[in-house]
Amino acid sequence: MRLRVIDIETTGQAPPAEIIEFGRVDVTLEAGGLWHVGKPMARLYLPLNGIPAETMAVHHLTEAIIGPDAVVCDSEKLRMAVWAAGDPDVLVAHNSAFEESFIPAAITAPVPWICTYKAALRVWPEAPRHSNQVLRYWRGLDLDADLAMPPHRAAPDAYVTAMVLIELLKSASVDEMVAWTKEPKLLPTIPFGKHRGLTWAEAPLDYLQWVTRQSDMDPDVVWNAQRALQARKSA
Repeated sequence: MRLRVIDIETTGQAPPAEIIEFGRVDVTLEAGGLWHVGKPMARLYLPLNGIPAETMAVHHLTEAIIGPDAVVCDSEKLRMAVWAAGDPDVLVAHNSAFEESFIPAAITAPVPWICTYKAALRVWPEAPRHSNQVLRYWRGLDLDADLAMPPHRAAPDAYVTAMVLIELLKSASVDEMVAWTKEPKLLPTIPFGKHRGLTWAEAPLDYLQWVTRQSDMDPDVVWNAQRALQARKSA
């Protein structure tokens, strides 16, 4: 089995922003049931519309670093990047909704996704935060510094996510994580308001009912409130 971990750096948070770096690393199941992390790779792409200063401040990619000879990341280049070097059985990203918003489903189908962020919320609800870098240190992962640094670059971030994935695989199966990825985020605690920090089981009944009636509420929050209400009915 080949799990292909992907990370992209872009000129903005959502399309029509452009992909300017694509990174990947394969996690493969070896003989004896051991998972092996391959060598990360990345490629830079030339943006057609420049890179905002706010974005450069995150990943420190400039047009000078990318270079004038780089190609633009069109659909064909993106397809080649996703499918090169052996077909993956599953695509993986930390907060995969971001990668999926930039990579058309027509390119990735029929391969399913694993979101390691959603999986980490399920497996480690007690974690202080669930970013891949926080999980890296919270789990005490022993990583190759040359491969893991710097953060906010495609190859290092893909490598860190791959190592988090290996840790998750000790507690959850590939099929479980694929299923969780298709569902809303399971939030361990209420993320806002006067009950912020309480578990959903600790929240007052009328508050949960109020959350489910809000048309402008984050769908993930509504789903968690509905789930808590259903659990109380079942009890």
